[in-house]
Amino acid sequence: MSELPSASDGQDRMESFDRRTLLLGLIGVAGAGGALAGCSGGSGERPAGTSSALPSPTPTPAPVTTSSPPAPAARWPLSGALLTDEAAARHAPVAVKVPDNVREHPQVGLDKADIVFVELDGYRDASGYSGTRLMPVFHSRMPDGVAPVRSMRPVDVPLLAPFGAVVGNTGATGWVLAYVDHNKKYLDGSRTYLATKGTGAYSIDRSRVRVYQGVTYYDRAVVCHPKVLAKQSRAFADGPQQPYFPFAETDAEVSTAAGKQAVTVRVPWKRGHTYDMSYRYDDATGRYLRSMPWGRHVLANGTRVATDNILVIRATQEYTKIYPGRGGAEPVHGIVDSKGTFVYAHGGRAVTGTWTKGAVQERFRFTVDGGEPLRMAPGQTYVELARKDADVRIA
Repeated sequence: MSELPSASDGQDRMESFDRRTLLLGLIGVAGAGGALAGCSGGSGERPAGTSSALPSPTPTPAPVTTSSPPAPAARWPLSGALLTDEAAARHAPVAVKVPDNVREHPQVGLDKADIVFVELDGYRDASGYSGTRLMPVFHSRMPDGVAPVRSMRPVDVPLLAPFGAVVGNTGATGWVLAYVDHNKKYLDGSRTYLATKGTGAYSIDRSRVRVYQGVTYYDRAVVCHPKVLAKQSRAFADGPQQPYFPFAETDAEVSTAAGKQAVTVRVPWKRGHTYDMSYRYDDATGRYLRSMPWGRHVLANGTRVATDNILVIRATQEYTKIYPGRGGAEPVHGIVDSKGTFVYAHGGRAVTGTWTKGAVQERFRFTVDGGEPLRMAPGQTYVELARKDADVRIA
């Protein structure tokens, strides 16, 4: 018969088993992180090659920093020029209606405008074509005087509504006044010469008063003072809240960097090319010099008119409300809820594309041929509202 183990032998084996189990358990925990081995206060046995020291802690990774692109520089909303003091832009822009026929030249103050819109005058010649009338807009710079001053045109409403402006003018025909008043939340055309007489918003240049057949005319003699006019209206005192044009942040982004050469740009306003507004790029100044159909465009102070940007917006042209016996009519440019083509020139180069405009208060949207959005250079812009089929010549 085999010898049965004694009780003491079983106890020894049990103690040995329990001790071995405990040791193996401690080794397992140490291998998993060593917390218990390190925290044990005893001098328990350890297998060869093991240590009671805590393992080196895993290094905490350095925080990952991501750099955001720099915020766009503050700019004047109508010219795109850099703006060092944003408070300086918190005032109403002032637009002034300026006649553009040869007998109404020379003009005053155009060189200080951020934008100059060139639109139909309305008084048609024997062949049925109209000359032009200007609407310079002043915001980043306010000249002391702008002259001569004449009446508003219907297209002034959708051109100015996207940014709001106080309009220096001598009035308008009845339905145009009603149209302006209907959109008074977008522009203030109520500050006419007669409505503000005696306030200093306008004055008369006596050297330009004329007498014809015994009648005294002031149509070439009214001078608007934008700084004074802006203070007489509470409208749009905070200034435009967004850029009017899609300005580029850098020179490399300007769309014309990849455009075709455009040393000269000619925009026809009458039949054929008998009455063109033309521009020639000047390397010395980096600007386009402007000419009228009869010669150089020169202001009363002898300054040659020049611009940084030329933007030709082709659109339909119609006439309505003919003045009985006077041959004049209210010209309507089809730019509301409409679309067409454009030409943009800057720096001696030009690109073409398409434009769209929604409601009266919405801005133009421009897309360059090829699908990219237009990016314009900061600076003064002359906007020529040519007819839809205008043969704009670039050479």
